[in-house]
Amino acid sequence: MCGGGGYVWGVLGVDDVRRALLEHEPSLLEAGLQQRAAVAIVLTDNAGSLDLLLIERARRAGDPWSGHIAFPGGRVDAADATARAAAERETLEEVGLSLAESEFLGRLDDLPGRPLPPSDFAVSAFVFYTSNPGALALNHEVQDAFWFPLDSLSDRERHIDHPAKVESGRLFPGILVGEPGRHVVWGLTYRFLDRFLKILGQPLPEWTPGS
Repeated sequence: MCGGGGYVWGVLGVDDVRRALLEHEPSLLEAGLQQRAAVAIVLTDNAGSLDLLLIERARRAGDPWSGHIAFPGGRVDAADATARAAAERETLEEVGLSLAESEFLGRLDDLPGRPLPPSDFAVSAFVFYTSNPGALALNHEVQDAFWFPLDSLSDRERHIDHPAKVESGRLFPGILVGEPGRHVVWGLTYRFLDRFLKILGQPLPEWTPGS
């Protein structure tokens, strides 16, 4: 719903997320010869509302997600029993957070790793709730990790135009979640958040370039 020129959300609790994902039938991509990656969308309580775990990936040459704001996750290895197991493993490796005792809330629709076809791999997203995440311990793949209020994603002032590359002139929707020019949710992470919040019945504000 709208109010005061922007979206106004109700406060989402874990029960809301649990019910919405229980009713959602995820659309899955058959990987075939594609590779697969998996991410964990981890939620925790904060004074009656929910916080979302985000990471800033370390800057590394050759990494297409170098420096991006993302969810913990990575490629599914041959040793991973399932894509969900890969998301749990990567979360433990990257931020030191074990999801073994957390509540698995559900799965989102799979997305292609790149927005335009052909994409050579698929990405799966799994949603977890933890009541006691404890301190995070980052590995070499992660520059920073932080909890961000889920309801703040609706703040119109946080929604910006984000260039994939300055020289390209092409703009994408982005959400400022920290330091400008550094902490912007866009690309695949934005697309997963967009799907997630639509499932919850509280979609992100519609994006119009230059608005």
